[in-house]
Amino acid sequence: MSGHSKWSTIKRKKGATDAKRGAIFTKLGKLIAVAVKEKGGDPDTNFTLRMAIDKARAANMPKDTIERAIKRGTGELEGDQIVELIYEGIGPANSQFIVKALTDNKNRSAASIRHTFTKYGGSLGSVMWNFEQKGVFRIANDEFKIINDEDELELIEAGADDIIRLEEGVTLFTKPEYLQKVKKYLEEKDITAESAEIEYVAKDEVDVSDEDKEKIEKFIEELEDNEDVADYYTNVNI
Repeated sequence: MSGHSKWSTIKRKKGATDAKRGAIFTKLGKLIAVAVKEKGGDPDTNFTLRMAIDKARAANMPKDTIERAIKRGTGELEGDQIVELIYEGIGPANSQFIVKALTDNKNRSAASIRHTFTKYGGSLGSVMWNFEQKGVFRIANDEFKIINDEDELELIEAGADDIIRLEEGVTLFTKPEYLQKVKKYLEEKDITAESAEIEYVAKDEVDVSDEDKEKIEKFIEELEDNEDVADYYTNVNI
């Protein structure tokens, strides 16, 4: 499923060079600031912020950098206002993409993302009809301590809709409103997720040829290198 590309993204971030890591920290800082702006600066009452901080810690983001991002969100530190924007479009080989941007410059964000789509033979356009929001957890195989039917039933009762076992690891899907409940269940079981967030998941996925796969992977790498792009979602089975 298209989640394979997300596992690849996780691996790339873990092995990022210092220069790349700095760019990752910048994106995570924006994510934290937006979460604070929307629902406040207390992670105990702001689950979105808590997830953003967990994501930052998983990337080894320094504590003082996280604290500065929180203060930027509350307005204690000066800085341009950061907004979340969603772009839809057709990428290489008629692939569908939803791109989430966090930016302090809407015009720069729109121009750079449009350019990337055009560069790879695509264009911005409506594809949201083929996606739905779901809570998604990605857990390394050696971390997934659900070993019998009883454990799996408990996980389903906690809110997991689907459990997909891939070579890279285990992917859990939930309804968005059950994300917090499932995360709490996993924490009680001492299971750490590589990622846990609400994503746009394709209703219908497509397979592509090796040639098209290479083009799509280059397109994805360019999206990831864009300072304004916080995340992307696709219908391609990579």
